[in-house]
Amino acid sequence: MRFERKYYLDELIARKHNGMIKIITGLRRSGKSYLLFELFRAHLIENGVSEEQIIAFSLENRRMKKLRNPDECLAYIDAHIKGDKMHYVMIDEVQMMAEFEDVLNSYLDMPNVDVYVTGSNSRFLVSDVVTEFRGRGDEVRVFPLSISELHEAYPEKTWDELWQEYSNFGGLPMAVLTEGVDRKKAYLKQLFRTTYFKDIVERYHIHHTEQLDQLVDFVASSVGSLTNANKLANTFQSKGDKISVDTVGQYLGYLQDAFWLNQAKRYDIRGKQYIGSPYKFYFTDIGLRNARLNFRQYEETHIMENVIYMELLRRGCEVDVGVIEVVEKVDGKNVHKRIEVDFVVNKGDRRYYIQSAYAVPDDDKMAQEERPLLKIYDSFKKIIVVQNNVLPWHNENGTLILSLKQFLTEEDSWEK
Repeated sequence: MRFERKYYLDELIARKHNGMIKIITGLRRSGKSYLLFELFRAHLIENGVSEEQIIAFSLENRRMKKLRNPDECLAYIDAHIKGDKMHYVMIDEVQMMAEFEDVLNSYLDMPNVDVYVTGSNSRFLVSDVVTEFRGRGDEVRVFPLSISELHEAYPEKTWDELWQEYSNFGGLPMAVLTEGVDRKKAYLKQLFRTTYFKDIVERYHIHHTEQLDQLVDFVASSVGSLTNANKLANTFQSKGDKISVDTVGQYLGYLQDAFWLNQAKRYDIRGKQYIGSPYKFYFTDIGLRNARLNFRQYEETHIMENVIYMELLRRGCEVDVGVIEVVEKVDGKNVHKRIEVDFVVNKGDRRYYIQSAYAVPDDDKMAQEERPLLKIYDSFKKIIVVQNNVLPWHNENGTLILSLKQFLTEEDSWEK
């Protein structure tokens, strides 16, 4: 099975020869190397680039260990640049090389060198691309396969079959390609233990691994719920295990740096400002979240919310959790309350307010889901995404009701 990853391939093609270092980031095993070394390389060959013009290697490969030395790497690339034709340098897992910024900067002013690298740790992006690459680092973030990509790859499968598989096992390519439920589960659990967890422990020299282990479990169990470092530290304490708030905060940062977790901040819609802690966390791949909990905690409402959040990020949106302060009469008194909108979504100059609703069986449930949206007094689009397969329609308040299938497989469905 060949996954086309057309969106990401087009992103790379659009950046060719732009004088910047193209940095492909994302969760390990999400398809970054495949995108660069297979799909983009095939594009170059199809467009007349010779193999001699492509200088490609992976620093994760033991045979290339010497190239983790920056001077060795520089000499190796220089030796393969011959003549004035454009050369394409492709380095996989560039963060494994010390002083990689110096090496890559050495090619910024060479008109016949176009550089592409992959990296699995976001920290070097935040601190180094902006500063060390002199503003000439260009990021393309790759996510695991979306359900729309699976829909295209497996047209013979029904939506219900696709959703059942995706909501259980996620979109990591090897998990998708692995046959059999038990094998999929075993692959994801082993990947978590031997790759992701090990990466963080080794990278940050963590000695109390059992605390990191428990933290991941706590976050996985409460996906989509408001939390913060202090609340999680109290959870540890309630179980008889002391851990400082600072340590919990550090661990949460590590999980985000490795692209496991994504933090959604709370945004005061009327006050037009961020509220701060607590936050919500969502897993980049829902299959990894389920594997972490040994596939024992399948709450479709939270899973659906997680999948919608990640789909919005994949589409290049900025996503926050909306908060609205309202005043309501309770026992004859005015009471201030904060009610929540699942997602405040910004893309360019457009904004959307989205509620994720697993089921809306009657008018009362519809009113409950729509209540926060009706408290927003602006003209931006308001959407409720429901799990059941309904035709898109606007109710009497102008709210768009979309099925989960339409929202996830038709990228322009929210423009209806």
